[in-house]
Formats: sequence, C-alpha cells, structure tokens
Amino acid sequence: MTQRPGEVTPLSGATRTASGVSPTGDRHQAGTDPRRRRRRRPRPPHPAGLAMGTLFAVVAMTPSLLPRDWLYQGLVSGISGALGYGVGVALARVLRFVPAWRRLVSAARGRVPPALAPHLLPVLGLLAAVAVVVMLVVGARWQRAMTAAIGMPPPSTLDWLRAGPLLVLIAAAFVLAARGVWWVSRHLDALLEQRLRWPHAVASVVATVLVLGGVVLVNDVLLQRALGAADTAFAARNDRDHPGVERPSAAERSGGPGSLVAWRSLGREGRRFVAEGPGTDELRTAAPDATPTTPVRVYVGIENADTPRERADLAVEELERTGAFERQVLLLVTTTGSGWVNEAAVEPLELMYAGDTAAVATQYSYLPSWLSFLFDRARVSEESQALATAVEAHLARLPADERPLLLAYGESLGSYGSETAFPSLADIRARTDGVLWVGPPDANAVWHALVERRDPGTPAVAPVYASGLLVRFAGDAAQITTPTTPWDQPRALYLQHADDPVVWWSPDVVLSAPDRLREQPADTDRPAMRWFPVVTFWQLTFDLLNAKSVPDGYGHNYDGLVLDGWVGVVPPDGWTAADTARVRAVIAE
Repeated sequence: MTQRPGEVTPLSGATRTASGVSPTGDRHQAGTDPRRRRRRRPRPPHPAGLAMGTLFAVVAMTPSLLPRDWLYQGLVSGISGALGYGVGVALARVLRFVPAWRRLVSAARGRVPPALAPHLLPVLGLLAAVAVVVMLVVGARWQRAMTAAIGMPPPSTLDWLRAGPLLVLIAAAFVLAARGVWWVSRHLDALLEQRLRWPHAVASVVATVLVLGGVVLVNDVLLQRALGAADTAFAARNDRDHPGVERPSAAERSGGPGSLVAWRSLGREGRRFVAEGPGTDELRTAAPDATPTTPVRVYVGIENADTPRERADLAVEELERTGAFERQVLLLVTTTGSGWVNEAAVEPLELMYAGDTAAVATQYSYLPSWLSFLFDRARVSEESQALATAVEAHLARLPADERPLLLAYGESLGSYGSETAFPSLADIRARTDGVLWVGPPDANAVWHALVERRDPGTPAVAPVYASGLLVRFAGDAAQITTPTTPWDQPRALYLQHADDPVVWWSPDVVLSAPDRLREQPADTDRPAMRWFPVVTFWQLTFDLLNAKSVPDGYGHNYDGLVLDGWVGVVPPDGWTAADTARVRAVIAE
C-alpha cells in the first residue's frame, strides 16, 4: 500500500476498533494511558493542607478550661486537624490567583534540587509526626499540672501518646469525606457541561449548590431521625426508676395519697424528686428553734398533660391541694431536658426554713440537657413561662400579706429557661422575691447583658454590676459577699465557675476571643487557656462533655455552693454563720 504524504500508517496490532479490541485480539480498556493510571492512584496529602492541619492539631493540645484524657484529646485534635487541612487547601487555591505568590512559589521551586523534590512531601509528613509527638509529650505535662491543681489523678505520658493515632484516623476520615463530596461536585459539574451544554461557570455554581444542598438535606434527615431515635430511647428510660426510689406516703408529695397525678406518670426524674427530701429529724437538727414541717414537693410529668399551659395549670392545682400557697417559701424549679431536679438545690432551702417550703417543677422533654439545649431550646422557655404565669396568676388572687416568698431556680439549661420567664432585671425584682441561677449558658440573655455592662475594671469571670446593689456573680462563697456594699432585696445571684465551659461556650468563640480568655487568669497554679481561631471552639465543645467529670467546686459542679447561694439570696430572719454550718453538716451526713 502506498502511503500518501502526511498520512500516518498505523502500527500492526495497535489499531483500536470501536469495540476496544485490536486486530491482534488485544483488549484495550479505558484508562490504559499511564497518565490516567496515575490519576486513579490515591491522591497524596496536599502540602499546605498537611502543614495547616498539623498546626491546628497541635494547637488543640494546648490547655483548655478543664483537664481531659487522651480520648478527648484525640477527638478534639482530629477534628481541628481536619478543619486546618481544609483551611490550608483553600488558602493555597486562593493564593494561586495572586501574582506575587505565584512568583514566590516558582522561585522556591527553582531552588530545590530535582533529586530532592520527590522527597519533600514525605519529609513534611515526618516533621508533622514529630511535631505531634512532641506536643503530646508537652500536653501530658500540662494536663498533669491541671489535674494536680484540682485534685484529680494525673495522666501518664504513655497514655497521652495514644491520642496520636486516634487524631490521625479522625482527621483522615473527615478529609476523605470532604474529598468524596468534592468528587461528586466535580463529576456533576462535568455532566452538566457535557450533557446539557451549560457554560463552565454556571455548571460549577449549580453543581456546588446541589451538592451542598444535598449534604445539608441528608444531615437534616439524619439529625431528625437521630433525635427521634434518641427521644424514643430516653422515653423508654423515663419509665425506669432510680435505685431505691419508692412512692411517698406523705400527702404533701405528688404521686402520694390524694395526688392529682399518678405516681408512674411522673417519669423517672419526677419520681425521684418527690421521693427524696429531708426527714423530720434532719429538719429539726438543721433548725432546732423551729417546728419542722414536711416540705411540699409538686411535680407534673410530660405524660400528665399535652401542653406547657395544661401542665402548669395541673401543677397549680397540685400546689393548692398540698397547701403550698400557705407555706413561707414557694420555689419555681425549671428542670433540665430530661426533667431532672438537682436535690442539692432544693434540700438546703428546705433545711433553712425547717420544711416550711414548697417546690414545684414540670417536665417538658425526655432528652438530656445538652441535646435539648442544642436542638430543642424553645420547649424549656415555653415550659418555664407557662409555670411562672400560672403560679403568679394564683398568687395575685391572694391577699398580699398571705403570699409566700416566690423564688426561682434553674441550673444550666434550667437557668436559661427560668431566665426567659423573667426577661429583665426589673422584671426579676418586680415579680419574684429572689432568684438563684447556676451555671448559666452564654445564651442567657439577661446574664449576657449584665456581664457585658459590668462595672469597669471587673473581670468577666467575677463581674460586678452596679456595685453589687441588685445582682451578683460568684464562683465561691466569698464572692457572694463581694463587694461589701449593700445588696438590696429582692436579690438575684448567678453562680459561675471560671472553668465552667457551659458558661463560656459560644459559637462566637470560633472567630473572636471572649473577654474570659483575654483576662489574666486568677489561679496561676493552672496552665492558662489561650484563644486560637476555630480551635478554641472545639476545645470548649469537648470541655462541655467533660464538665461534670471534675470534683465539686470546678467545672459545672456547684452542689457545695448552692447552700451559700440561698443564704445570700433569702436568709431567714436572724440567720448566722453558725446556722449555715449546722445545715451544711446535715447535708453532709
């Protein structure tokens, strides 16, 4: 065959047919091009992502508010490292459009010997591993200092090193998931361009929106199903009693003789609340000069009525039945998510007043406090407002000189809900005879506003507002009486520890340093926490999960301080330090 000028004669046995089989019978599948084979290999880590991810991971090992074990450290560093990886990759791609940066990169590459270039990424990975190990060793030392300061067992360096492999696995899992989303976006982009002939810019935007929208939708569906499953699981748990809980025999308790609510309908936490409480001997020991009376405890469970208003009305009927409006003190307790009432908050008040008290609470959810706070916060507000409104309406019908002292209490999520029922300092003073709110989250609007407007020169961890005339903040008993200026009745008191993550956690911490972390720490025997963008948010988030695992007096544990709080807010006439010591001894028995 004569070859024409410019015509290429195919090599024998190399001609590919439409079926992908050569005349010689060799099958050529898509992807035999070496370049395509290289593309199919797992992509190595991005250098900028690896460097920034390592930085985020090691910064997350710096001290936070509370000690944490290696497992929590692996989680927080792994998540922080994955976020840092994404930041590094995004930053590198943005800088590619900056001419000065491109020139700098080109000059740097020109100085690297060709033989060394393939080894730069492994060297970077080795340096990252060394940095992680060194910081874990230093982090273990910090954790030992923190645990020693609060009387906890110290971690060993060997234990702490276990966080290294864990954080790598977690970071890799998040990075691979993000790559998967990016892969789907790119292929959808290509499909829109090739099949629908859309312009590249339009196809890219639409593909990104569709993929991100799909991710959000899937997350929402999964979240709703997870919450539904959690609600079902905790609803089943609501039927199981705490050990030793028995139906009360006193008519002054919900679920007891003559009660308008059935014992089993009160729920797990409600049954424990009405079954507990000080006995006659304890009341007589705590207040020897008074005649002891069985305290009233009223509780309405979520199964007793369908709406907050109905539960509140039923609670008022129970208060009437038990004679609660004839007592000296009436306490409105806003429960946490599962309906929990802290016995350490109610018992001191009962002992102080020799049982001449009534406490009322209602349940609005089966979920734990942290789940309710994150995903179902409106329910606690509606419940607290309904109960306060119903009780106040009944009190308004009584002669002014025959009304009990009306107090409000809430802890953590309960403080948030209770505060929404009295949404200003003026409202608190006009409608109550005192409030005690413990471990208030940053979401508490009144608390947040008061701390923001604190007196100049006072720190956020121990703020003073209006010279302490109306409201006070305390992390220990001494701070309750600080400053020494007068404290007018009715009084409001917030109990807050400097290391309580429930108080200081906020989404704002992602990009801005809170006042709490700008201030010089008062306790210099503990390593100080420093603020870093993004990383500090995750440190505080995992501190939330760890907030109750520290000794009383630290983190989110306030039981030993509540008695002092009630003494500060509503002391009985003639109350002395000796009286406080006597009640404290009874509680400790």
